[in-house]
Amino acid sequence: MTASLLPAFAKGFALSAGLIIAIGAQNMFVLRQGLKREHVWPIVLFCALADATLIVAGVSGLGGVLAVVPGLSLVLSLGGGAFLGWYGVSALRRSVRPSTLVVEHQAGMSLGAALAGTAAFTFLNPHVYIDTVMLMGAVGASLPIAERPFFMTGAAMASLSWFSALGFGARFLAPLFSQPVAWRVLDLAIGLMMLALAASLVHGALVA
Repeated sequence: MTASLLPAFAKGFALSAGLIIAIGAQNMFVLRQGLKREHVWPIVLFCALADATLIVAGVSGLGGVLAVVPGLSLVLSLGGGAFLGWYGVSALRRSVRPSTLVVEHQAGMSLGAALAGTAAFTFLNPHVYIDTVMLMGAVGASLPIAERPFFMTGAAMASLSWFSALGFGARFLAPLFSQPVAWRVLDLAIGLMMLALAASLVHGALVA
């Protein structure tokens, strides 16, 4: 990579990192699966590839198309709100059922179910399109054509680095989460956060 193209890579990496390193539904799902050590690699790769695909689409011009499609934002917001609401209630139910809080005693989630959940958390969140397709797409598209691949590579690397750290770094918290009360607190926090996000999405869609 030449020195003149390094800033494009760094810009993509920094912008992507700034947007995805936040407490959100997708990140909490990856964290929980990491704590359970269940299908971590497929989930991490799915999240990273999804981000990379959306970023490439945005830089290629899809962001401008999505911005003018009537009703798309409303559909995404209501669909995402419904899914987050369902998951939030499920997490709250787990938090009051001690028998389901210890990882070793839980029935494992199938790979298909894990990837389906990851896909839902990824694509039913309208903010992912704002961040990756529209915002990052606009920044990337403003660069000279020769620099765009490096911008997209940097952005994709930031996503892969973050989800890898989140999914595989969670195991260092395993001693803490060997206690049922820790799972109870985590699921309670997840449930409340999911419901708050669901309410925010629905409210934003209805008042827009």
